[in-house]
Amino acid sequence: MRKLVLAFLVVLGSTAVMAQSKVGHVNSQKLLDTLPSRKVAIEKLKEFEMSGVKELQEMEADFNAALSKYEQNRANMSPVIQKIEEEKLMKKNQAIQEREQSLTQEMQIYSQELNKPILDRVQKSVELVADRKKLNYVIDESVTLYFKGGTDITQEVLVELLRMDAESMK
Repeated sequence: MRKLVLAFLVVLGSTAVMAQSKVGHVNSQKLLDTLPSRKVAIEKLKEFEMSGVKELQEMEADFNAALSKYEQNRANMSPVIQKIEEEKLMKKNQAIQEREQSLTQEMQIYSQELNKPILDRVQKSVELVADRKKLNYVIDESVTLYFKGGTDITQEVLVELLRMDAESMK
């Protein structure tokens, strides 16, 4: 009986704490899609990607030309020369694969470098508005399965965020 009363009091106490907590929500995707600096970052990342794609296409064209030349001349090559040429082709193919992996890693690093200041500004804007509104929690709508109630602070955060973004782009 004593445990039952204690459990009841704990549930009642946690309900009272939850009732005092103020929850807000924000649509982070809308925030990111509106930011000029985010659009600039996306363009820079696309340029970097296109540069990498061009480099890989050039490497593949070189490989294909060497492969074609090898296939045309293979009948006239001695077994030793064939083996040497095949090793050269394998090295070129391996270099393409390694460069592709390297470019993927570089893209990730560059993306993080471009997005970190943007995400920091989003976080700071959310914190400022949440403090003003005295919110205990702010939930991101774009990753929440269900929410009902709470305070939508997206517009207020957006105003703050655009101000910060304009300052950072000066």
